[in-house]
Amino acid sequence: MTTGSCANMQRNTASPVKSMAITGKTWKLTEINGQPIALKNPKANPYFMLNTADMRYSGHGGCNGVGGTFEIKPESMRIKFNQGMSTMIACDDLATERAFTQALLAADNYSVNGDTLMLNKARMAPLAKFVAQP
Repeated sequence: MTTGSCANMQRNTASPVKSMAITGKTWKLTEINGQPIALKNPKANPYFMLNTADMRYSGHGGCNGVGGTFEIKPESMRIKFNQGMSTMIACDDLATERAFTQALLAADNYSVNGDTLMLNKARMAPLAKFVAQP
């Protein structure tokens, strides 16, 4: 019994360290609502970054730049993206861009597995999956 609780403590202690690792990285979109993204222009892959210095997120939806403020509670792996700004350029991958920005705004928690970040809403399947870029 004691060994089990030590294992639980170690796992709980590691979570905040893992979760803080999501800031300061570029996260490239790989899946939306459980489906791999299919881009008409692979060079325009949606991505975002979290900057804790000013608590702002910035990125690109594939066509337009996106950005705004965010709130994060690493100890409980909670996150909230606030509605921000976006440029308004029309393009071929507008549906992917809309799904990307909707996933950001709908997410209320996240999980990390290695270099993969999943944005989630409640206990539902991940809204979006991202991979860390070097």
